[in-house]
Amino acid sequence: MSKFAEPMARLIDELKKLPGIGSKNAQRLAFHILRSSDEDAEALAGAVRDVKANLRLCSICNNITDGDPCSYCSSPTRNQRLVCVVEEPTNIAAIEKTRHFNGAYHVLHGCISPLHGIGPEQLRIANLMRRVQDGQVDEVILATNPTVEGEATATYLSGQLRRAGLKVTRIAMGIPVGSDIEYTDEVTMLKAMEGRREI
Repeated sequence: MSKFAEPMARLIDELKKLPGIGSKNAQRLAFHILRSSDEDAEALAGAVRDVKANLRLCSICNNITDGDPCSYCSSPTRNQRLVCVVEEPTNIAAIEKTRHFNGAYHVLHGCISPLHGIGPEQLRIANLMRRVQDGQVDEVILATNPTVEGEATATYLSGQLRRAGLKVTRIAMGIPVGSDIEYTDEVTMLKAMEGRREI
């Protein structure tokens, strides 16, 4: 194995810590940065520093923001009484792409996963319950992922929220548009049948 100069080896080691980046990709990225202009390299370093210095979690919904409250929670045009619960901040972008949801969000920053030692206490559920108990919410949409952990999280939240006398709904799941029923697994097909609606 070839040895790299200490600064290059350190950069490769740091890049390998990023999700989805193995040794080869880390080397490619490191050499790309090395070949970049000083201005481009400094812009990258500055962007990383800015993210760490200026971003924080919204005190209401836990979304990543540079202002508190975030733009969704402070918007006068959004229905603050309708809250969509998601696992991660990146899930918000997928919902926003539809351009049909005009409510607020709540980000859990994970899901219940006993195998990984993550229980309800490790998730950001407490401020969701405060929002609900303050009477600020009429309906909560549970938009956790259709995984075992996402379903466990939705089931747990549903029980907690129903005790507060709230309307709780779950996003529909089933066969993706453009796919073939022939290749659909039985769980997806079951969810599609359960989520059917009159047309």
